Amino acid sequence: MKEGFIQIDSLSIPSDFGSVHKVELLIDNVCEKLEVNEDYYGNVLIAVTEAVNNAIIHGNKLNIGLNVDLFVGDKETDFCFSVKDYGGGFDFDNLPDPTAPENIEKEDGRGIFLMKSLAEEVEFIDDGRNVNIYFSKV
Repeated sequence: MKEGFIQIDSLSIPSDFGSVHKVELLIDNVCEKLEVNEDYYGNVLIAVTEAVNNAIIHGNKLNIGLNVDLFVGDKETDFCFSVKDYGGGFDFDNLPDPTAPENIEKEDGRGIFLMKSLAEEVEFIDDGRNVNIYFSKV
């Protein structure tokens, strides 16, 4: 997380889709606590759950013995969800464009594009094992 953010919450879940509901509850609680504009709630929910799903599938390779860790940071006008997995990382600078004609009909490959479209900023750290997703409160 960038400088100036204060951690206000955290959660650790096993790499199991049955645990994603706990992430949704965290998002609900954080958005309520920070009085996030209702119009942004859907963006937060989709972007953060997409990051968690990516961490479970692509990062931890569905290894239930590996956790996905979430941290929530708060700042005056912004907040951040940080999602960390324990996989091998990935080359986030060279991802195929999901809007390119050859990729349009593919069933996957849109998660990061979606996250970047819904958030103010998406930042990859530690070879992509940690993604910080920044949102505005207003």
